[in-house]
Amino acid sequence: MDPVIIAGAGPVGLTLALALARQEVPCVVLDEGPGKDEQRPARTVVLGEETVALVERLTGASLAEAGLRWAGWRSLRRRQVTREVVFGEGGDAGPAPLHLAQHELTGVLRAALAREARVRIAVDSRLDGIEQETSGVTAHTRGPGGTWWRGSHLVGCDGPRSTVRKLQDIRFPGRTAVERYAVAALRTELPRPDEAVLHRMPPWRTSGPSAGEVTARPLPDGAWRLDWLLPPGKDLVTPELLVNRVRETLSGWTEGAAPAYELLDTGVHTVHHRLARRWRAGRVFLAGDAAHLLGALGTQGLEEGLRDADNLAWKLALAWHHGPHEALLDSYQEERRTALAARLRAADQTLPLLRGGGGLRGYVPGAARGHDTLLADGHLGRGALGAPGAYADSPLAPPPLEGEAAVGTPAGGQVADVRVTAEDGTFVRLRDRLGRGALLVVLIAPGTGVWERKHWVTAGIMPRLAAAVTALPHPAELLVAEDYPGAAPHTVLLIRPDGHLVTALGGVRPADLYTATETALGGPPRATRTGAPAGSR
Repeated sequence: MDPVIIAGAGPVGLTLALALARQEVPCVVLDEGPGKDEQRPARTVVLGEETVALVERLTGASLAEAGLRWAGWRSLRRRQVTREVVFGEGGDAGPAPLHLAQHELTGVLRAALAREARVRIAVDSRLDGIEQETSGVTAHTRGPGGTWWRGSHLVGCDGPRSTVRKLQDIRFPGRTAVERYAVAALRTELPRPDEAVLHRMPPWRTSGPSAGEVTARPLPDGAWRLDWLLPPGKDLVTPELLVNRVRETLSGWTEGAAPAYELLDTGVHTVHHRLARRWRAGRVFLAGDAAHLLGALGTQGLEEGLRDADNLAWKLALAWHHGPHEALLDSYQEERRTALAARLRAADQTLPLLRGGGGLRGYVPGAARGHDTLLADGHLGRGALGAPGAYADSPLAPPPLEGEAAVGTPAGGQVADVRVTAEDGTFVRLRDRLGRGALLVVLIAPGTGVWERKHWVTAGIMPRLAAAVTALPHPAELLVAEDYPGAAPHTVLLIRPDGHLVTALGGVRPADLYTATETALGGPPRATRTGAPAGSR
């Protein structure tokens, strides 16, 4: 069967290629460039725990060596600390986010792909034509080795100016230049070297609309990324302005002369809010910036693109191996577009309040502190502005089941990472078993962790559950956990390959488990209508 064609060799396209290869799907990645990435220290990403786990699982490399986990976060207004967050053991905020330069992330992905025989990267290959048929996709590239490529599907991961989106005549409505930031990456010594800071209305800036907001995020080796919110308009950001901002900010934070610094990189980050009308056109899909632009708070857009890749990979892999699963492929747009639309609505409704000079702040005591909390949560991937979406209303959600049980994760949410016992008796992390194309069935059985597998695998409800798992309409791996947040003993969890909870059942209920599995796969496979590409309605 023909490979999947991926247009775009940024982090999203490379992640998708790796995710498909891990599920034995061959890919061709069309890279417009020479196969190397420009090093831009001012272009960075902040990844949450789940996204870090995804990349590390796919690459087999530790991202900690390429980035820095923050010890904490502080929000300040003028001279007052309005919020302080401590990460890690003993902290109140759970695992720390990881901050790294985007070229470092891309380098890790490229190194993993260099070892992957199922993926071919075609450099200097710019897409300029797509033709669809019921049996596949043909793409044409221009460049030194311009040629035609044949694929089963094509995914456009080719950025905000996506050629794939334009060739499919998909509209990309939204707002341009919602906010602008001046950005500098520099190496210097600050009082708290591993703590990120959001400083609103710093005392050294006494005038200027919205000019008094600066964010500092530490990077490895004493480097920092600093972002200054710019006033509305299109005024040119000159080198002199940036240098003045750097000196002024460093002097303010150290309460003296600006410390010595080495300027590594500069830029202007313009925030756009856009959402493609369609994410699927027959055998063609969009992902990452080609499908959405969510630039509010500076570092969240790429993480959402990686979630796109994780969501789409297992669905494409299932269709590639087992034939048309149109409802399953359609669910990619319904799940991911709905999640991004909710975040964009939240940003569009909240940002005017956060940036305005009046609003609730003038009437409600403590509103300013609440605004600072909203902003901080957005930067940290939490709350209305930052939390990843769940798929509670997904078309893949099963109907109400008689045996449903409540656990700490809502249906459609990302499961917690707990220690589980695999079928060979080894102890592994639950997230390590994701992304292989199989569903996961997890039995919560306290006490099993202290006994050898041979003593409990044939005892109690295990034989009945194993038989039910074997009878499912899709491969599933049976795992056992001592506990899970909010779950009673003998609860059975059904988990998708991308780590989202399908359902939790109280005990072994083969009929419910089968129904939930079939629904999570989009229902029974059905043939594509003759004469029309799948999903072309």
